[in-house]
Amino acid sequence: MGIYEELQARGLIAQVTDEEEIRELINSGGARFYIGFDPTADSLHVGHFMALCLMKRLQMAGNKPVVLIGGGTAQVGDPSGRTDMRPMMTAETIQHNVDCFVKQMNRFIEFGEDKAILVNNADWLLDLNYIQLLREVGSCFSVNNMLRAECYKQRMERGLSFFEFNYMIMQAYDFWYLHNHYGCNMQFGGNDQWSNMLAGTELIRKKEEGADAYAMTITLLMTSDGRKMGKTASGAVWLDPNKTTPFEFFQYWRNVDDADVMNCIRMLTFLSLEEIEAMEHWDAARINEKKEVLAYELTKLVHGEEEADKARTASHALFAGGGDDSSMPTTELDPSDVPAEGLNALNLLVLSGLAPSRSEARRLIQQGGVLIDGEKVDHIDFPVSREKLAEGVKVRKGKKVYQRVILKYSGTGDLIQGTPAPATFVPHTQCRL
Repeated sequence: MGIYEELQARGLIAQVTDEEEIRELINSGGARFYIGFDPTADSLHVGHFMALCLMKRLQMAGNKPVVLIGGGTAQVGDPSGRTDMRPMMTAETIQHNVDCFVKQMNRFIEFGEDKAILVNNADWLLDLNYIQLLREVGSCFSVNNMLRAECYKQRMERGLSFFEFNYMIMQAYDFWYLHNHYGCNMQFGGNDQWSNMLAGTELIRKKEEGADAYAMTITLLMTSDGRKMGKTASGAVWLDPNKTTPFEFFQYWRNVDDADVMNCIRMLTFLSLEEIEAMEHWDAARINEKKEVLAYELTKLVHGEEEADKARTASHALFAGGGDDSSMPTTELDPSDVPAEGLNALNLLVLSGLAPSRSEARRLIQQGGVLIDGEKVDHIDFPVSREKLAEGVKVRKGKKVYQRVILKYSGTGDLIQGTPAPATFVPHTQCRL
């Protein structure tokens, strides 16, 4: 089985321009392909993760990746999949985000001589002469065809700025530039990028007589009920451990819907197709085992084996109601906010951020949705002593949100006479089981 057939078996291929040519190219290791990443935040997220995994698979099959960081295109913003215009970022913010992306990508892609290369389209887009661009590239585009593109159609009713209208031309120019300067013959991207990618292949064929250029989109990671994966109530699932801890990352995948587990395993993990086929025949009662395999494999890919082991151990501790909780998301309370007699449950929920207000904390308690150190909280004045907080208490909100709450150590001495200072602290966060 070639890599193309494996991608098909994993359900990763959505659309292709020239199937037989693409199949032959990537199966023979003859693809010099690129995937673009616009630095719209200071971390990659789960959506990028899928593209990085595809790039890694193709590189392992002998193909040569070109990683394109959109330092230039990010100054405009891709309208694809948007109902409004993206906020404009300063050049300084974009450069900071570029630097963050580059550090994270080194975990996935092997860079070096005759391996993968990394380029930034700011190096050529920012120096373009507008009149020259209109003459060389603008003449190759039909406005009528552009307006029929899916990425623009959904914006027409609410208004599409001329500023964003140029994005397709810029992405097409990228492909043409990479074709001429780096020998790129293929572009890969998410299925929502199809119109932009076709624009690039057409531009190359119009500008370079006899040249061939191909495009392939990968399936977007969706839940069984049609929602895009990689989002939580608090926002995106990030690859940066300071934004989404390894424990939270593990728990996100540990808690995907039963109907989505095998699809995620096929598309995202590097388990062999034979192993995956065997898992598909497991008894239905082993669904949690499948979820743990998914969570562990992906956490290992993103954060390394050690962090994956720690996240799995912490997850087991939560289910068991004890054990090592050192990797559990933790909130530190300022000692000055905690009186000598300690806190009641209502104030604890508010101070720890588990409830946004006293009224919400009261509602949670009255509905029986709060446990502290495994004990159900049945009234708002449920006491939590300062001594207990110095050691750290485990709070559960609902069925899936856990948090460890502990008094912050100032470094000037023990919090309470005779109470040793905690050894480690983790920034405020919540975890979902």
